[in-house]
Amino acid sequence: MSASLNRIELKNGDDPADVVTKALGELKESVDGRLKAIETKSANAAKVTDRLDKIEAKLNRPVANDNNDATDETKKLETKAFGKFLRSGREALGADEVKSLITGDDPRGGYVAPPQMSTDIIRLLTQFSPVRAAARVGQTANPSVILPVRTAITNALWEGETETETESDPAFGQVEIPVFGLKTYTDVSVQLLEDAAIDLQAELNLALAEDFGKKEGTAFVNGTGVKQPRGIMVHPSVQYVPGGDASNLTANGLIDVFHALPPAYRGVGAWMMNSTTVGAVRKLVTSTGAPLWVDSLAAGNPATILGRPVIEAIDMPDVAGNAFPIVFGDFNSAYRIYDRVSLVLLRDPFTQATNGLVRFHARRRVGGDVAKPEAIRKLKIATS
Repeated sequence: MSASLNRIELKNGDDPADVVTKALGELKESVDGRLKAIETKSANAAKVTDRLDKIEAKLNRPVANDNNDATDETKKLETKAFGKFLRSGREALGADEVKSLITGDDPRGGYVAPPQMSTDIIRLLTQFSPVRAAARVGQTANPSVILPVRTAITNALWEGETETETESDPAFGQVEIPVFGLKTYTDVSVQLLEDAAIDLQAELNLALAEDFGKKEGTAFVNGTGVKQPRGIMVHPSVQYVPGGDASNLTANGLIDVFHALPPAYRGVGAWMMNSTTVGAVRKLVTSTGAPLWVDSLAAGNPATILGRPVIEAIDMPDVAGNAFPIVFGDFNSAYRIYDRVSLVLLRDPFTQATNGLVRFHARRRVGGDVAKPEAIRKLKIATS
């Protein structure tokens, strides 16, 4: 027997009332089953919707805090490990601490400073090496950097209606900036290392920054290019303008240097000189009595000469006959600096052990040279 709302089959001897009752019961059971399945699906859908809502809410949360937390934890581990390395050496470091400091296999056992310390080193270098702040600074993974240079343009010629066009090609060359090593060391007493109250990392930071900064500052200005960067004042292609006097600065000389520079570089140029020369320039006036030097009206802004800022560099020469005490130009276009290794430290507890000292060897690699000589001009103390 089969039953449905539309058709009920009766056999001989069946009671119609019983058959109808049974069919209705089967129908109710089927309907209840289907309703239960629908309710189950609805409950599952609600759970899925709730989970999706939670996932969406989590995705919409700002992730900066999570990343910062992870970064902060990493920095804390690196700083803690580096401090322990300074005080106690590699032997005192755990596996995670060694991993946080070593960036590669160094056969000499070198360790790089943690990111926070390296950042501080660069910031302090700017104080001692103003060329780094004014020039264009980049990173390299190679022993030298080659910059392509266009040395000439095409040669367009006026021609008649039926004349043959003349072929011409631009000329190209290259400038290679080698990277050189700079190294030093400093001795720290064992007692100082054992004294946890001393901010050893800050003290070592200052000592290395001052030494590296002074050496770099000298090289970027007067470096020979032999085992060190070539300086702005040494490059043979940097032109000069005579100052109009054999032994002193003149206002007209500075004006001549200013206008000798192409306008494209003049509008973003800066003056560079040492403090003694600054004192001499402050006394100069034009033919109308107006001072060349103008102090800034806003705190923190540099003073200006002919509207352009002044950079003080201790390594610039003093005013003297045939000297070049001032350079003017767009240093960002003219000079390039490339850092190869930021800072590497090697802890040597043996060399000075009998003196109660631990020696820290520090090294970094950097290159620098003039890439666009036409973007700067030197002032020469001479009449011609």
